[in-house]
Amino acid sequence: MTRRHVLVTGANRGLGLEFTRQLLAQGDHVIAACRQPGRANALNTLAGDHPGRLHVLPLDLARPHSHQELARELPLVLGQGARLGLLVNNAGVLHSGERLGSLSAANFEDSFRVNAIGPLLLTQTLEPLLADGARVVNLSSSLGAIALAGRFGTPSYCMSKAALNMATVQLAHALSGRGIVVVAISPGWVRTDMGGNNAEVAPTEAVAGMLRVVAGLDSSDSGRFLDWQGAALPW
Repeated sequence: MTRRHVLVTGANRGLGLEFTRQLLAQGDHVIAACRQPGRANALNTLAGDHPGRLHVLPLDLARPHSHQELARELPLVLGQGARLGLLVNNAGVLHSGERLGSLSAANFEDSFRVNAIGPLLLTQTLEPLLADGARVVNLSSSLGAIALAGRFGTPSYCMSKAALNMATVQLAHALSGRGIVVVAISPGWVRTDMGGNNAEVAPTEAVAGMLRVVAGLDSSDSGRFLDWQGAALPW
């Protein structure tokens, strides 16, 4: 069976790190991208345990120039003619404690750069390195579903995830000619640094569920918004 090449962003902690662990356990070749590889101790330990199958590369999702640098480095890591079979746009940011009356443009600009514009532009940059029939997974959130908005809270995060959902649909149309399936998946409320200790779902469970969803995708799923168990979410 041909080994799949996978790129995971925001791979130094939380869901990104768990994606990396489980993809390695499946036998995949993983490129784990994060802002400061030198400080990614858990990733570097994994790389030592999986020589040749895990490469840790720098990526600042908010800086398009960093996308270009990653794209130049990838062919050296993938090998001649190899292409990515799966891109997991996991990296994200949440500015907690936002209150009406003290909202800042800086928070919104950062949230949109990282959570929505970043994944869109990174996918655009990496498109020549995606295999025909590849999968692109954008880590969204049910908080980005306008139909489910029942309270005021973290508006910069909610609005940027809603924008990511639209970016997912746009990419699905743009890449359909190559058979590339693009989906937005909500991992649920997960016990990570972002989700907190009281969250409902363990990272291992959330990632295992999302990988099962990805394994079952076909072309008719492109552009959909799903939860970590494969159920459709409202926009």
